[in-house]
Amino acid sequence: MTDSTPPPMPDFPPPPPPAVKKNHTNAIIIGSAAALIAAVVATGVVVVQSADDGKPATTTAVASSVPDGDVVTDAAEEPDLEPTYDEIDTDSFTIELRTTTRQCFGSAGCSVTVEPELTYLADTESLDPDAVYEITYEIRGDESGPVIETAELTDRTSLSYTPTLISAASSSTKVSVKITDVVAQGG
Repeated sequence: MTDSTPPPMPDFPPPPPPAVKKNHTNAIIIGSAAALIAAVVATGVVVVQSADDGKPATTTAVASSVPDGDVVTDAAEEPDLEPTYDEIDTDSFTIELRTTTRQCFGSAGCSVTVEPELTYLADTESLDPDAVYEITYEIRGDESGPVIETAELTDRTSLSYTPTLISAASSSTKVSVKITDVVAQGG
């Protein structure tokens, strides 16, 4: 008679198969696909919960309004919120005059050149960067009467103006200034 028992097993486990280097590119692709699917599911399903009015809360799934087309672009786009800017008027600024030249001629009076120094009374970030603000001001002290000038404020901080030459009756003549109008163009 022959013995049909299997041969004895060795005392140590068989050697592991040779190590295979895993390709990280596949893991990145699979992870990106999973993130894309999660984004589609998150933006495509809306959960609506009823207000607490004594009744138990209900949850309703609403069908996605995301088109079947280019999902990545549609999910990434959000409506742009239009920035709001302050309404600007004559009380939004203070103005002073800086005398740049003064030449007096005795009893004939003085020629005085002045420039406006404007100060915006709020944060300049609240101004529309695309608007041009026309600031009209009236200079008093000229022998001929008030002089009307306009300065332009652009890019929130750039002021353009023309220096004003006035004829004062004497060196003691008081020269004053007042903003009379502010108009926003463009923006």
